[in-house]
Amino acid sequence: MATTHEWLESFLEMQAAERGAAANTVAAYRSDLTHLLVYLEARGKDPRLADSRDIAAYQRHLAEAGMAPSTRARRLSAVRQLFKFLAAEGVIGDDPAHRVAGPRRSRTLPKTLSVADVDRLIEAAGARAETSRGRERLRALRLNALIEVLYATGLRVSELVSLPRSVLDGDGKVLIVKGKGGRERMVPLTPTARAALARYLGAGHDDPGMAPMLKTRWLFASRSSQGHLTRQRLAQELKELAEAAGLDSRRVSPHVLRHAFASHLLDRGADLRSVQQLLGHADISTTQIYTHVLEERLKKLVFEYHPLAPPGARR
Repeated sequence: MATTHEWLESFLEMQAAERGAAANTVAAYRSDLTHLLVYLEARGKDPRLADSRDIAAYQRHLAEAGMAPSTRARRLSAVRQLFKFLAAEGVIGDDPAHRVAGPRRSRTLPKTLSVADVDRLIEAAGARAETSRGRERLRALRLNALIEVLYATGLRVSELVSLPRSVLDGDGKVLIVKGKGGRERMVPLTPTARAALARYLGAGHDDPGMAPMLKTRWLFASRSSQGHLTRQRLAQELKELAEAAGLDSRRVSPHVLRHAFASHLLDRGADLRSVQQLLGHADISTTQIYTHVLEERLKKLVFEYHPLAPPGARR
């Protein structure tokens, strides 16, 4: 009879093969669920005989260890999926996790940047590209293109750095991106993003010594083992650029630029459903974290234009 750890491997294989889970997602599942199994086994409990009281006790254990509610909720979601899988496979008779209530999560607003902050980042990236030479110029042009594309599209950082060169085979005005679960979506490119990409890709023609770095299947090539720029390296370069632009580097990351993309669109009148599609969210409830932007805009409209608003608040 297979052990619980062997069933865990089967669950992870199913997530990758049938549901198209990304490698990072599978790794997160493995870490979270292995922690649960070790917890149960340390208390002499066969995970296959665990009941809802055991799962609830595990949640309390995580809370007492100081784990954030959002992280506990993520782990409980993974636990529920594992036990649902085990029940479907007939390994257990009943799913003990679905009756366990998750932690209450306070509404946390995403960190973002103002339009002026993004402009300063882009200007700093452009200035660095103008003053750099040789390979440093290529790296500066690559970073400039990355920032322009990220802010123009709101791509996830993993989607951005792993874009293939073939993504530009069309008219160059839109990108076809494969996101979570293998779902494809179309995102438009702004003229400034297209221009930044053209300058970056043209660098190899200007200097034949740099051409080999651009002649790969990846749009943002690098010397990493993957062949393309890594998420970690992009985050590091972005923080260095933020310092050069006079911004607090702790507030700047690729994910924050994704938030800025969504927040700035909503602030200028975009509807939530369109932003959901552009971000690649499978469920609009994920996009609703940005409703604070809509709420602020509606309050501003009322205070500025309603006839009963205080005179000093109206235009």
